[in-house]
Amino acid sequence: MDTPDLAGQLMEHALGHLFSAALRTAARCRVADHLAAGPRTAEELAELTETHAGHLRRVLRYLATRDVFREDEAGAFHLTPLAEPLRTDVPYSQHAAVVMLTDEAFRRTSAGLEETVRKEGPSFERTFGQPFFAYLARDPELRELFDAGMTSLSGPIDAAVAGTYPFPEQGTVVDVGGGRGNLLRTLLRGRPGLTGVLFDQTPAISTHLLSGDEAVRGRWSAESGDFFTEVPKGGDLYVLKHVLHDWPDDACLRILRTCRAAMAPGARLLIVEAVLPEGNDPHPGKTLDVAMAAIVDGRERTEAEFTALLSAAGFTLARIVPTAAWPSVLEAVPAGLSGGAGPAARESGTDGRA
Repeated sequence: MDTPDLAGQLMEHALGHLFSAALRTAARCRVADHLAAGPRTAEELAELTETHAGHLRRVLRYLATRDVFREDEAGAFHLTPLAEPLRTDVPYSQHAAVVMLTDEAFRRTSAGLEETVRKEGPSFERTFGQPFFAYLARDPELRELFDAGMTSLSGPIDAAVAGTYPFPEQGTVVDVGGGRGNLLRTLLRGRPGLTGVLFDQTPAISTHLLSGDEAVRGRWSAESGDFFTEVPKGGDLYVLKHVLHDWPDDACLRILRTCRAAMAPGARLLIVEAVLPEGNDPHPGKTLDVAMAAIVDGRERTEAEFTALLSAAGFTLARIVPTAAWPSVLEAVPAGLSGGAGPAARESGTDGRA
């Protein structure tokens, strides 16, 4: 056993918060934007970003060890495929997502993870004195940061979902807890025969993305409400994207039963979430699972856990469709309408991972 090497690996892991801070620094300084036209030295970048050249080079050199930027022999830094989404002017930019995820609110929450493990319950609430969503409602600045970050995160996921699951050419999609509506907009743009309903609380839909988009004009409505009590009726497809992972099982059952009560015969429910694989292989959902425990008392789930949850709410898990992104699409139907309660069908090649 190479003890010094193992010690070095543990040191790298223990200082993981520095990588997050370095990534945030590069994002806030818009380094990727400044490299869009070609490589630049740290001195050139420092002049553009009003930073200290020596310290900036050290941060970028560190990021380059993990393929975020690359330094050449002449000391110039280049964009890499992993750094490209840090640009603010590219499709599916992750700049706002990185700024959100590295914000002080989430850093402090992660620092309190031990309290979550020892005492059970989200460290966010202990740190800030309120549950996460209640705190968002009272902090407009964090709410704006969160909405922008979630829209950024959603871009590539929404495209992957819309391009993978066989959505119908006609009918009505009800996006429950759909936030600013990027998924619904993506679906409507790709299928001119579809109509849609964006359903969420007022702060989320007040800045939705559907207005002014000529490609979807006249085919959508936005309704505010509480998905714990009632959701719009009359949909052919009900979508819950990254909703259930925010909540423990008892709350999820209330959401699912509310959807079930609104669904007419023949309607289907789509859940867009990570499906956690068994074993020790890495998966973004395993990282997000710990974050959900610390922030909102939520969780990511395995196929077996989804199956049990859906069954308790009156649904049968019919199939799981993987996407090019890390979430999958779980299709559920009201129990008794799927022709059986056996294992969910799986699309070719899926193991619950992207």
